Amino acid sequence: MAMAIVPITAIGFPIARAYARRVEQGDVNKRIPTEVTARLERMEQAIDSIAVEVERISEGQRFTTKLLSERTAPPPGPGSSPQGG
Repeated sequence: MAMAIVPITAIGFPIARAYARRVEQGDVNKRIPTEVTARLERMEQAIDSIAVEVERISEGQRFTTKLLSERTAPPPGPGSSPQGG
């Protein structure tokens, strides 16, 4: 078992150091280009406007459904009273 510790340490330590350096310097090397940022902002605005339109359409559909359900309900007859008597 002690024989395995030396190779694991010899191989694992440099790999761990390289990974730690890459994690520390990852923010410096990975910048989003301004063209991509501008495009993402335009996409966000488009998605927001689509969401508003979908909400408007669904509100209209709810209103139409309410009108149709009230229209198909039978009107109260002359012999019936809302008090049930």
